[in-house]
Amino acid sequence: MMTKLIFASLLLSMSVGGMAQDATFKFFSYEGMDQRFNQQIHADRQYLNPILAGFYPDPSVCRKGDTYYLVNSTFSFYPGVPLFMSKDLVNWQQLGHVLNSSEQLQLGTQPVSGGIFAPAISYNEKNKTFYMVTTNVGKGNFYVKSKDPQQGWSQPIPLPQVDGIDPSFFFDKNGKAYLVHNGKPATAQRYEGECSIWLHEFDVKGDSLVGAPCELVRGGTHVDAQPIWIEGPHLFRHGKYYYLMCAEGGTECRHSEVIFRAKHPFGPWEEYAGNPILTQRDLTDNNRTDMVTSTGHAELIQTPEGEWWAVFLGCRPYEDDYYNTGRETFLLPVTWNDGWPTILPKQTAVPTVVEKKQLAVGEGSSELTGNFSFIDCFDGKKLDGRWCFLRNPSPFYSFGDEPGLTICPLANTIYDSQSPSAIFVRQKHSDFTAETWLDFEPKEERALAGMALFQNEEYNIVLGKTLIKNRPAVRLLRTEKTTVTIASAPLHGEGPLRLKVVGRGRYADFYFAEGRGPWQLLARGVDVVNLSTRRAGGFVGNFIALYATHPQ
Repeated sequence: MMTKLIFASLLLSMSVGGMAQDATFKFFSYEGMDQRFNQQIHADRQYLNPILAGFYPDPSVCRKGDTYYLVNSTFSFYPGVPLFMSKDLVNWQQLGHVLNSSEQLQLGTQPVSGGIFAPAISYNEKNKTFYMVTTNVGKGNFYVKSKDPQQGWSQPIPLPQVDGIDPSFFFDKNGKAYLVHNGKPATAQRYEGECSIWLHEFDVKGDSLVGAPCELVRGGTHVDAQPIWIEGPHLFRHGKYYYLMCAEGGTECRHSEVIFRAKHPFGPWEEYAGNPILTQRDLTDNNRTDMVTSTGHAELIQTPEGEWWAVFLGCRPYEDDYYNTGRETFLLPVTWNDGWPTILPKQTAVPTVVEKKQLAVGEGSSELTGNFSFIDCFDGKKLDGRWCFLRNPSPFYSFGDEPGLTICPLANTIYDSQSPSAIFVRQKHSDFTAETWLDFEPKEERALAGMALFQNEEYNIVLGKTLIKNRPAVRLLRTEKTTVTIASAPLHGEGPLRLKVVGRGRYADFYFAEGRGPWQLLARGVDVVNLSTRRAGGFVGNFIALYATHPQ
């Protein structure tokens, strides 16, 4: 009903035209309709997994008092590293981004799955300071710090001694501090994918690493089986032991989480005989309800009451191991037995509904998980925090006196390594509907404006208005390394155009409507598996973009 009222209002108030070649988007609407979320829960004592749906990978969490803070990877999207706050680990509010200036985050022409890997957030009780350390693939490892995350973060402090990825700080209660990270083994690799976890001492007052690094773990667990890609390390302390928790097995369906312990941060380290403490690779029923795959890259957090919980990434396939929503953030309780933690017993599926006491109902955003809808009318003077850009953007968009977002098309396209004139929002459901209202009058056939479904430069779909044989038309393009036209249709004149995508897992229907006219089907059952991470490769999830281009 709300969408229909907005349609009616826009039809009465809109004027045709505007600056030549500029594209004005009067609104964008989104609705998620996943069956997984279509169930009633008791919100005061139950929650839904994932807690952050859509592209929110590599979660890291810390606590100050009764308040939790969480960050995720953003790769080559800008601004970088979304920052969330919660009182209960379930209901989250986004405070903004940690890296929100070009001085803090330089992405250049990095590929979509370059940029920011695995940020780790920590709080140092001794100096009352937050730290966020990460890898910018094109620039190296660095960290930023803040006394108050809501008031911004420092300029980057480089860590040139760290030559691997996935750094993470640990601030011990005795005042000492350490940094752990993934890196190459001390001597030549014995097999492909063999990695090590390294430790450095950190001088808090000097903001620098000191001494020689120490190789803590080489290869991973059950080394006779040649484990691969041990990474994402986190160091913490519980009781008389230090614990080193790492991801292992790669970020696809063999992903897992493993644990070691020692009496001292430099070791020697004891491997838990029950490893892995989290995985879904031992589940063979690919038709199980609410299937989750690729679980790992976890971090543990203790509540003020002494309970332990784990955040970790996982994926929700719509069939086989295909998923367009990317790697998401999940939450589960942790159990301790004989001094070892377990996130999930072996051969146990990640549950959708989980019990947790005293949840802060109504304190989180309604757009982070579950089925929800929203409409953005662009009636402010800045973009809502749900939107982001690919790489560092130029000032290609503006707001007018009337609601709407105007994009001045750049020559860059979404197929290029430059930042395009597009704004992006995460696809958070396998089943969804997305609509927009477009005012755009192309003057030549190379100009186009509309919506894009975007996994990366070589795997995407574009639905937009353009010229075909010098006449206005709507065109649907599908790219899987090669771009092909799936469908096109002539338009009957100048004026506003409505565009709609209805996704249902692997397939999607595409519609258009002219002005007050009815929806017209452009293409039904288009295969959008090209938007899946498994098909496209890389580490990101699918985005929906409002996009315009005018190639020179």
